[in-house]
Amino acid sequence: MADAIYSPPEVWTHDAENGGKFANINRPTAGAREEKDLPVGAHDFQLYSLATPNGVKATVMFEELLEAGYSGAEYDAWTINIGEAQQFTSGFVDINPNSKIPALLDRSGDSPVRVFESGAILLHLSEKFGAFVPSDHTRAEVLSWLFWQVGSAPFIGGGFGHFYAYAPEKFEYPINRYAMETKRLFDVADQRLAQSEYLGGDDYTIADMAAAPWLIPFVEGTIYNEARTFLSIQEYANVERWAKQIAARPAVKRGRIVNKAWGDENAQLLERHSASDFEGKTL
Repeated sequence: MADAIYSPPEVWTHDAENGGKFANINRPTAGAREEKDLPVGAHDFQLYSLATPNGVKATVMFEELLEAGYSGAEYDAWTINIGEAQQFTSGFVDINPNSKIPALLDRSGDSPVRVFESGAILLHLSEKFGAFVPSDHTRAEVLSWLFWQVGSAPFIGGGFGHFYAYAPEKFEYPINRYAMETKRLFDVADQRLAQSEYLGGDDYTIADMAAAPWLIPFVEGTIYNEARTFLSIQEYANVERWAKQIAARPAVKRGRIVNKAWGDENAQLLERHSASDFEGKTL
């Protein structure tokens, strides 16, 4: 059955009652809505995030750096509840004017540096510590896959995820449109992973850290309701092999529960300030 025909008005206006699950926070304007400072911990790196796929990228990166022996990568992770519009406080907007998680304040240098956008955080940290991104001829390949993921996420999350799982009404056209694109992206990754162990080549890099938090939940069946079945994710055997391999990494297990505010309480770590915070948690 065809969707109801919609005729756009000459000039679009915001309808606050027609935004679905996120209607209470979505507005066509930027900037702070509330004057409130962010909490600050003892470490050089202050991360303000939530354990969504984009947020997990940053916490996995920090945990991988620590796992690899970079003690200078100790960090404080503070939960930003986007459902309660905490990303629109003045303190958060000062670090990320786009009001999206994750956002990072790097105090390790002479003056604090703000870093926003998940891909920028991964690249910033990899260059600061000289880890998880190559300096030889393979660097371009790794960066290409990093930005492939950054450019692809809106089609998977804001596209497929929104219309399939979150929209107040189900419409055939957008679901079909973004299901097709999501499956195409899985096929791109699957064909690449048939050629190499990791997206960037032989080594685990920030390209994998960027893509894994988005693709692993589809393989596990833990994102967007019945998306694994709907999209026949089992077809992508190479992605499944790669996803399970990465999900088993100790640093990834830790990073996936930092700033997590839903699910099993034993697998949540709302704030992270030291390695001991993981004690007693289900990894």
